Amino acid sequence: MPPVSYAAAAASGLFLALSFPRYGHPIIAFIALAPLLVALSGWTGRPGEVRGVTTWTGFKLGLTAGFIHYAGTVYWTGMTVQAFGGLSWPVAVLVAGLLVIYMASYLAVACAVTAVFARRYGLAGLVLAPAAWVSMEYLRGNYLMGGFPWIPLGNTMVTLLPIAQLASVFGVYGLSLFVGLVNVGFASAAISAGRTRVAAGASTLAMVTVVSLWGGQRIAANDFVTSGTPIKVGLIQGNIAQVDKWNPARAGMIVDRYLALTQQAVDGGAEFIIWPESSTPFNFDDDPGANAIRGLVNRIGKPLLLGSDETEREGAETRFYNSAFMLDSGGATAAVYRKIHLVPFGEFVPYQRALFFVAPLVEAVSSFSPGMFVAMLPVNGHMVSTAICYEVTFPGLMRDAVQQGSELLTTITNDAWYGESSAAYQHFEMASMRAIEEGRYLVRAANTGVTGIVDPYGRVLVRTALFETAAVVGEARFVQQKTLYARIGDWAAFASLALTGAALLAARFVRGQT
Repeated sequence: MPPVSYAAAAASGLFLALSFPRYGHPIIAFIALAPLLVALSGWTGRPGEVRGVTTWTGFKLGLTAGFIHYAGTVYWTGMTVQAFGGLSWPVAVLVAGLLVIYMASYLAVACAVTAVFARRYGLAGLVLAPAAWVSMEYLRGNYLMGGFPWIPLGNTMVTLLPIAQLASVFGVYGLSLFVGLVNVGFASAAISAGRTRVAAGASTLAMVTVVSLWGGQRIAANDFVTSGTPIKVGLIQGNIAQVDKWNPARAGMIVDRYLALTQQAVDGGAEFIIWPESSTPFNFDDDPGANAIRGLVNRIGKPLLLGSDETEREGAETRFYNSAFMLDSGGATAAVYRKIHLVPFGEFVPYQRALFFVAPLVEAVSSFSPGMFVAMLPVNGHMVSTAICYEVTFPGLMRDAVQQGSELLTTITNDAWYGESSAAYQHFEMASMRAIEEGRYLVRAANTGVTGIVDPYGRVLVRTALFETAAVVGEARFVQQKTLYARIGDWAAFASLALTGAALLAARFVRGQT
């Protein structure tokens, strides 16, 4: 394979990285895959003539693009495990590298499959590439280690609001499919000539235009906003340094800061208060320090959702949970949600025997147990749900909550782990996608940025900066109307899996084109 093909794959990896925050722009996603697709097509240099590449070559091209893509977007994992996991820099880089290779391997498989399609179906085979991509995105997001659905391709569109509205019908995987098809159109135009080039370019631009017009009309209709019951939400960003969170000498300062910020939010008109993940410097369920918090809630008469660790003892067995406690206006516990999707290498360490070299990380990471179900949290006669930290990146979890009656999505997190890297911005944008998918307001309280409120169309109404101590008050609404995606789920992903499987099966009986 000529070096130019690997250069094209590397260019796609760079463009993909620059499609996500905080260093790039989402519009780059529309051309990010095009160089890689041209390389996978085995274009001979003659207009429209493609021969495909071998499956192994396709895998290597995908691995090249994927490694650069994910090295440029999840680089912060090395910094995190080094700073808070007790690992040396070389080992931290190795851990981050293993994650990058793991994520890149899914892209590599998608490219290997695309190579089969190009070899068997010619130029038309490229049209199947987005289905292969989405299939692997879905598998990565839902299997092995509980799934790792970080930065799917479709999430690049979340700030391009007219196009992002597609998520209300197809979900983020449907958006990935759309972005992939746009790239196929541009790649096909690049390697074709004459009428084929014009048709490919024109149809691609028409597709983007139609979706943008439809999305703009959906936003203008504003149905999911006007139908909701308003509530003023107070979001508390405590901005507690990670090194202070579990320091006994700083416990009093932490509680006092949250109590003062809560009073500030109530004075600003807040009717419902939300503290971030692990906001208390003690286990809320069994520490006397909780009395001061319950007392404040009773005095202000406003419900409070807060994140804290929880301990459960059954005989000789003790379990630990990353939990969210819903306190009613009298300060009593009305409901508790236990985090279902735990963070690999953050809340548990998978494959400890194989990863023996991360022994310091094993000692530093708390061993949490996963929760078993989505809990509904009562607020002023309405039902609310929450997601803790990175589990907001799981579309299915939020859809389950809406199916069970959630009228307002909340998420609590502690992004102090990420420092000033891209991670906090990526995390906020993935949370914003859930609002569009479900047709719900999403309110987010972070220990440090980004705290904010997102409406059902993805419009960010309020947001804070990183490392800002703040009590933010803004209006959200309880919404009962459901989007099509909330009703039918990830059928775009399932259709992609079925189409990819069927096309691979058919490829065994279709003579390769040259």
